[in-house]
Amino acid sequence: MSQPLAAPLSPKQDTAVPANAEPRPEVAVSERDRRYMTLALEAAESARAAGEVPVGAVLVRGDEVIATGFNHPIGGHDPSAHAEMAALRAAAQSLRNYRLPGCELYVTLEPCLMCAGAIMHARIARVVFGAHDPKTGACGSVVDAFANRQLNHHTEVAGGVLATECGDTLKSFFAHRRQTIRAEREAAAAASAACIPHQPV
Repeated sequence: MSQPLAAPLSPKQDTAVPANAEPRPEVAVSERDRRYMTLALEAAESARAAGEVPVGAVLVRGDEVIATGFNHPIGGHDPSAHAEMAALRAAAQSLRNYRLPGCELYVTLEPCLMCAGAIMHARIARVVFGAHDPKTGACGSVVDAFANRQLNHHTEVAGGVLATECGDTLKSFFAHRRQTIRAEREAAAAASAACIPHQPV
């Protein structure tokens, strides 16, 4: 990363679950889960403000927020700079330990395989995500990395917490980006047309 982001996260474009996927069943949402997912949504806004895909993450131990993270692979010139990775890195530095047992990770978008691997290596006890990711989701939408019982660490996973809010955050970002790109193309076309000299009749 080009700068330390104690408050850093993962792009995905559509939050609907594909018909052929077998996502984990939704769980009853507790007030505690809502509270921390709301904080993750606030972290996602930091990504949006930086022009990155708005995904946010919060890492909690007990009732203490240890670290937050937001998606910033573009600004950080770092393909691994997803929200979950940023939060894990910040938490490990804060606790001075690469293992984070007993911690829970809240993230607004279903983790990808890269993040799932890091979550398992960090020994995270529980992952709670908001919107499903039908492109790269590794908690059941595409694959379910956490369901493999051969692995030596088993993380509890809950999905769909504030899914509508998390999904809308992503949808509005991509809608605005498409609108901006369209406007830029139209402006470029108009400028090009204005530069073409009129031919005499």
